[in-house]
Amino acid sequence: MPHIDSHSGPRYRAIALAIGEAIQRGELVPGTRLPPQRHLADALGVTVGTVTRGYAEAEHRGWVTARVGSGTYVKPLQARHVFDTLHERENGLTDLSLSLPPPHPLRAQALSTALQALSSEPDVLKRGITYSGAQGSEHHRQLLARWLGRLGMALAADELLVTQGGQHAISLVLSTLLRPGELVAADALTYPGAISAAQQAHLKMVGIPFDQEGMSMAALEAQCARQPPRLIYLTPDQNNPTGTCLSEERRTQLVALARRYDIWLLEDGVQYLPVEQRGTPLYQLAPERTLFVFSTAKVLAGGLRIGVLRAPPALLERLAAGVRAQSWMVPPLMVDIVCHWIAQPAASELLAWQTGELTARQTLAEQLLAGYALGRRPSGSNVWLALPEGVRALELCTRLQQEGVKVESAEPFCVGSAPAPQAIRICIGAAPDQTALVSALNTVRASLAQPPLATTTV
Repeated sequence: MPHIDSHSGPRYRAIALAIGEAIQRGELVPGTRLPPQRHLADALGVTVGTVTRGYAEAEHRGWVTARVGSGTYVKPLQARHVFDTLHERENGLTDLSLSLPPPHPLRAQALSTALQALSSEPDVLKRGITYSGAQGSEHHRQLLARWLGRLGMALAADELLVTQGGQHAISLVLSTLLRPGELVAADALTYPGAISAAQQAHLKMVGIPFDQEGMSMAALEAQCARQPPRLIYLTPDQNNPTGTCLSEERRTQLVALARRYDIWLLEDGVQYLPVEQRGTPLYQLAPERTLFVFSTAKVLAGGLRIGVLRAPPALLERLAAGVRAQSWMVPPLMVDIVCHWIAQPAASELLAWQTGELTARQTLAEQLLAGYALGRRPSGSNVWLALPEGVRALELCTRLQQEGVKVESAEPFCVGSAPAPQAIRICIGAAPDQTALVSALNTVRASLAQPPLATTTV
């Protein structure tokens, strides 16, 4: 029962603040369901509308989440702070909650080699202390285009724009091409960074149901008939978090719908897969309306913060103006480091090792979690585990963290107010090595076999 008399101001705000204080004190733990609004209104002697506004204010502050047909729940700590500081493995905790490439000494070695080599290059030093164009230099874009070609992405240098990583590219597109209040569609479960970018740009976001073949085109067409989105965001080769791949038939249908309703397509390819595990790129099927995002984060190193954005030529100057407004340019020195790195044999050696390593880790996950419903790609970095009947994701995440393994529930990936499925994402690439991964997966399996945790309700 919230104590609202000690708070001045509107009563709905007092309800929200009381909820926040109870969470802070540990009286409302993650997963707790708040009382039905009418029950709380009767208990406090206020209107149902006041409680509704109070719950909405608490949700706006990131403390709770509303699920259609289920109620309002206290958010888990990891969902509220999904983009906070990346945690190192401490006190025996194996953190499999963040989608990271598997560790390898070549990453630090290649960076060290690049820094030493570039420190005596006059052209590099000159670029590093002067301003450059917002699209990125032609020299850099040519080198990046050739590298992308070797990775099976046929992209021309004159259609590329250099960005400060994939997240920057997503935010740039949404803030530049759309106006506040316009609608963005995405899979009902999608990358939290895209959800955050849409919120920052004051855009509305709608989740489209999907199945084993990816986004439902029937559901998307029904949405277009009601209110066409201005842009559709997809990770078509492996949905993050579920690993679902958009089928070739649906890619064709998607492009037809996008053309009929004049919708932009934002294709996120940052979660790297070898070319034989990818479908036909949307930027090939609909080059006039597709913007494609790629980054060095999952193939070289996340700290480099260098990515590329492929866009229709007519949009490049508009997007470059967005870069100028945000940061004027991408630091040329960082791009030079990447360009030196990708020109060395070590880059290909690292990616070949990583592909083989992730394939081996996926095989381990399939073996150790046999009997459970898994969403995965053969060389992907994530595993999506649908939980058995009666097992709640937030409870399992809490228990696993107590046992030294951190994973992510479905909550941060939910678009809109749709109820979160009972499932967890396991980032197998984040484990320090295969031995640590096996230990963590065995812990997951053992936890699944335990009786459900007791839940706290109000």
